[in-house]
Amino acid sequence: MDRYKMDVSGGCQCGAVRYHATEMFDNAHICHCRMCQKAVGNIFAALVAAPREVITWTRGTPARFRSSDHVDRGFCSQCGTPLFYEDVTGNRVNFTIGSLDHPELFPPHINDGNEARVPWFETLPTLAHGGETGTRDDDNASWAAAIAASNHQHPDHDTATWPPKT
Repeated sequence: MDRYKMDVSGGCQCGAVRYHATEMFDNAHICHCRMCQKAVGNIFAALVAAPREVITWTRGTPARFRSSDHVDRGFCSQCGTPLFYEDVTGNRVNFTIGSLDHPELFPPHINDGNEARVPWFETLPTLAHGGETGTRDDDNASWAAAIAASNHQHPDHDTATWPPKT
């Protein structure tokens, strides 16, 4: 597996936990196993790894759940964001691609854990597009605007302090 020198950062939704890595492996993948489904509360987990020795936790400390004898699942204890899968006997940490500040840089190369893949996964590209905001009518558009106006989500970059002082 190739390693690439690059600065990568990410963190949870509320900003309580942030991380930085200076190298990444070329192993971006989607895991459909039932354990990953449960860990991220979705039908799959999108993951990409960094060597353990190049990772720095720049804000906070992730909470951990030992999902099997060899695996820790990391998450933010404040907001619940799933952050990583870590084989505790291995040499890398697999970050959830969605927790990266730039998830677009890590397109998955493989589907794994296919024994639990939901039968309708293949139909996802055929779904109708709900519009730029994902809304279907004016009521949903005003709801989306209200959420945007009161957004407490940490931005996709490091900040000196969080939450911002008001």
